Amino acid sequence: MRIHINELQEGCILAEDVFSKTNRPIISKQTVLTVQLIDVLKAFLIKDVEVEKTLISGTPFIPSEAVSGNEAPVQNMGDLTFLDLFLKGKQDHKKEFVSWQSGIPVDIAAIRSLLMPLIDKIEGNTAYLFRLHKYHNQEDYLYHHSLAVGILSAYIAKRLNYSKGDIAQIALAGCLADCGMAKISNSILMKKTTLTLGEYEEVKSHPINSYQMVKENRLLKQEAKVAILQHHERLDGSGYPFGDKGVKIHPFANIIAVADTYQAMTSERLYKPSMSPFKALEIINEDHFGKFDVAPLKVIKSGIMNFSTGSKVRLSDGEEAEILFISDKDPTRPIVKLSNSDKILPLEEYRQLYIEEVL
Repeated sequence: MRIHINELQEGCILAEDVFSKTNRPIISKQTVLTVQLIDVLKAFLIKDVEVEKTLISGTPFIPSEAVSGNEAPVQNMGDLTFLDLFLKGKQDHKKEFVSWQSGIPVDIAAIRSLLMPLIDKIEGNTAYLFRLHKYHNQEDYLYHHSLAVGILSAYIAKRLNYSKGDIAQIALAGCLADCGMAKISNSILMKKTTLTLGEYEEVKSHPINSYQMVKENRLLKQEAKVAILQHHERLDGSGYPFGDKGVKIHPFANIIAVADTYQAMTSERLYKPSMSPFKALEIINEDHFGKFDVAPLKVIKSGIMNFSTGSKVRLSDGEEAEILFISDKDPTRPIVKLSNSDKILPLEEYRQLYIEEVL
């Protein structure tokens, strides 16, 4: 919906690029607005903007007056956009997590009801899949991460030709892999600085906690339960909690391991900034070689190739650019055109540069 600039509030999400008298947008679509960004729009004398009907918190945005499109919040789940569903799902997942913290058992049916509509919807909205990291703040990382991992795991499983039933189980396992975090001290979960060795050891207990929380539930197959337990194991034996390696790790767990690591690296956390999808994949390829199954990684690389041509990006030196071509041999290093000079840079030849952010 289109609203007057004075109706904006922190947490609004731009639905369209905002231009002034320049060819490039002042602020790109899908940006989550802060007080500072709202001030920027006012400084450029922007009168009205197009925003999503849901705030980043997952609550409906209902301005007192709108230029257009100010309908009452849609209640029919089938009519909600993917972003509306995701933000609402994140809010619902937070309620479930808080209930686990108080000792209430995991309700698999409730998780399935918020996860499955998103999986159905993602087929027509795959670009959102690689922008999920933009739709959260530091404080809601846990709930955002679990939901995003479930969706991405399902996407990978479908591309690897798993059956519909297995896709659902993999999605549930991905979403519930971190449910055991509910048993970790809240002071650790909300800590804004790097964890101590002792605190990290406590966090590493969460796969076992997660497994204990779901092991008796009949709505999850044994394979999904094993995947939850093993989602931090690595093919070279360097993972935890048991140091399993190679064929000892279930294929479901290999999928979730890739989705979990990729999603964590691209998300901003209380003690760690986010990375672009390109940088995250490059690090996984180079620094974590031999730890992850190649097939799920190929799916993510392919997904990035499909949506990123024409995307605006910011390079590590601060320059803005447009992606012109992505090679399947090296998708993390596309050919880009600098916005200021129109210079063409094949990033494969400029190894000192990398894509810092997708705008």
